[in-house]
Amino acid sequence: MTTCLWFDSEAEEAARLYTSIFPGSEIVRVDRFVAGPRVGEVLTVSFTLDGRPFLALNGGPQRGFTEAVSIQVHTEDQAETDRYWDALVADGGEESMCGWLKDRFGFSWQVLPRRMEELLSSSEPGVAQRATEAMMRMRRIDVAAMERAAVG
Repeated sequence: MTTCLWFDSEAEEAARLYTSIFPGSEIVRVDRFVAGPRVGEVLTVSFTLDGRPFLALNGGPQRGFTEAVSIQVHTEDQAETDRYWDALVADGGEESMCGWLKDRFGFSWQVLPRRMEELLSSSEPGVAQRATEAMMRMRRIDVAAMERAAVG
């Protein structure tokens, strides 16, 4: 299976950005329109992110991204969280709540530290509730703040 991302006309620019951010990523192929008024322009870009296949399509302005579809990026620590967050919101991206953001193309991402996921699924009384309450006030996830909240 391959995930297809529909862009207006920024498919190649987006694929280049995404592959520059994530290790184990590369642009595999760029296909161009061979007929019609857009002959020679980029039609699709096949690329991988961390080894997973994607296709970026220059489909025109009829469709836009919504938060209904996003990519989750699971991080090992705060430094990795910050690195991905900063790279994805750079140059016109937009922060949202609870680890969500939109990149400059309007595509939604969730940057989620593994420790956050552990706290939210804790079976210890009150830990998950306190961690969740802390997370609900955050934009970028702050693991240390969630840990402090979790212990009460």
